[in-house]
Amino acid sequence: MKVLCALAICCLTSLSTAEQAPPKKNIRPNVFLVTIDTLRADHVHCYGYRGVETPAIDALAKDGFRFARAFTPSPITNTSHASILTGLLPGRHGVTDFAIPLSASHPTWAELLHKQGYRTAAFIGAVILDSKTLAPGLDRGFDFYDNFPPHSITKSRWGRVERRGMVVVQHAEAWLSAHPKGAHFVWVHLYDPHDPYEPPAPYSQIYKDHLYDGEIAYADSALATLVAYLKKHDMYDNSVIVVVGDHGEGLGEHHEDTHGIFLYDSTTHVPLIIKVPAGSEDGKGKVVDAQVRTTDILPTVLDLVGAPELPEKDGESLKEYFAGTEAPARTVFGETDYPLRFGWAPLRSVRTEGLKFIEAPRSELYELHGDPGELNNKYEPWSAEVQKFRGMLAALRAKEPPPENSKGVVGQGTINELKALGYLGPADAGSATNVPEPSLLPDPKDRIEEQNLLHTAMIASEDNRAAEARQALEKVLQLNSKSPTALRDLGELELKAGDYAKAAQHLKGAMDVRPDDASAAFEEGQALEKMHDLTGARDALQTSLNLLPGQFRARLLLGQVYLALKDPKAAEDEFEAALLLQSSSLEAQLGLASAQIANGNFGEAVQQLEPLSKTQPNNVEVFVLLAQAYEGLGKMIEAHHAESRAQVLRGRK
Repeated sequence: MKVLCALAICCLTSLSTAEQAPPKKNIRPNVFLVTIDTLRADHVHCYGYRGVETPAIDALAKDGFRFARAFTPSPITNTSHASILTGLLPGRHGVTDFAIPLSASHPTWAELLHKQGYRTAAFIGAVILDSKTLAPGLDRGFDFYDNFPPHSITKSRWGRVERRGMVVVQHAEAWLSAHPKGAHFVWVHLYDPHDPYEPPAPYSQIYKDHLYDGEIAYADSALATLVAYLKKHDMYDNSVIVVVGDHGEGLGEHHEDTHGIFLYDSTTHVPLIIKVPAGSEDGKGKVVDAQVRTTDILPTVLDLVGAPELPEKDGESLKEYFAGTEAPARTVFGETDYPLRFGWAPLRSVRTEGLKFIEAPRSELYELHGDPGELNNKYEPWSAEVQKFRGMLAALRAKEPPPENSKGVVGQGTINELKALGYLGPADAGSATNVPEPSLLPDPKDRIEEQNLLHTAMIASEDNRAAEARQALEKVLQLNSKSPTALRDLGELELKAGDYAKAAQHLKGAMDVRPDDASAAFEEGQALEKMHDLTGARDALQTSLNLLPGQFRARLLLGQVYLALKDPKAAEDEFEAALLLQSSSLEAQLGLASAQIANGNFGEAVQQLEPLSKTQPNNVEVFVLLAQAYEGLGKMIEAHHAESRAQVLRGRK
């Protein structure tokens, strides 16, 4: 009987314990993507470089898989990130230029994981990836996308076009703290290693002789802060964490100071580390030597979290490498259309095990085992290897959608932001879609010094170092007297400096070379107006507006020029067009009233000015014009009151 009682008690205890134990949850792993801009693989400590300390990246490599030979298909930030986020090559996803929207037909990480119930957020370090201006479509699927403020109140680059890595991480941590529940996909973009190299203290002192490495060390410290947050909040172990460079940096190799022009390994070989959830794979400190691509990352993550495969992809899951079994190297395709912005030929490349082919006006072939620096060109046009590579590129092109005219439309303010980051804007050159035969264009190898100087000038101009910018641009003109970009940028410098004759001369030269440059025509109009060459200013401004009709500032200036030319009817038309673009512009409203008065339309002017007298009660010009309009209507009492108000306001000044 005692035995039966004991058994009964045991059974009841077991049932009670079972009822109290929480049910096992199928916990999905969090996913964190950290893209570090402009990061060469051979400038990371765990990749063998001793010139920098990167303890956070090294620690992740010890906890995960480090891919020794990972390559991006593009050396430009927008394009390379679009490939990471879609698993597609640039020619397939179509984001081959700034401000080109990512097509809705290409699903992204965020969209795919959002469908799996993930909360999604993105935190970017530069305006280059702002989804409202230069990277439309990258925000699809994100619950929150941390764009830049549309109207920055600071002239400093920090907060206007770039954020320090620590600021980006702080924004990400704040969002995670506010949204603790559920599985998360968070993308963190650290822009710091991109030039200009200006690491904060103490990295500016520790690495004062190699500031690029100082930026890398600082970005690593921001990554360390993020990892510490994840560990503190028990989010680290059950997470997929991917750290990858979007592209590298030339650092003078092949005479390329920065990136974007060439497809050598200096700008395409990137670090890639993947930490998988604890217990899912034995990935502690494994190194994968096989050649892989950044287009392989998204298929890998979908595989790890059990999500459906991509409907279309140019990459494959990397899980086959996790087990340590032998797997073949993957073919890497590369492309850059950025040279077209300078009027040079675009480049394409194929990298296989041991060989690299670069298609250019003067093509290149390198045997990588004996020539890892890609210095000894073995290209022979009829060699079997070259013919095979040309066939591979032709087959790839056949899969791409037909080219279209660039869909990227950005305002002058956004073009200025591009220049602040060291890139040429859409107004600076044609795109691949409107060059009939790119192979007939100059080879970038023959013009790379021009690009280096133009880049130096853009960064110097952004930092208000006008003399340095002018010197660099004048050197460009010594190399190429018809460089439209150098001519226009010199014109802009002289316009700001108040040397309007020189400005007009340079800008006219830019227009002679590139007659479809609306920006150069507008600036030429500004210079000529300052010189009181009103007829010339009118013609230049009309040319600019014929090329790009929606320019508010050009409409406004042309209206003022027409007033000075005693053509009030034409002035009215321009001010009305300006108000269609910015209906609340006080300057355009006053200009329209001035034109109406000059044209004898006093009643219309009064209708324009009376509301302004209430909303702008301290504006002298409003009451001066209102007095003129009333006088034109014969309303002398009202005219007297308006003039009296104007005199009172003048007396306050």
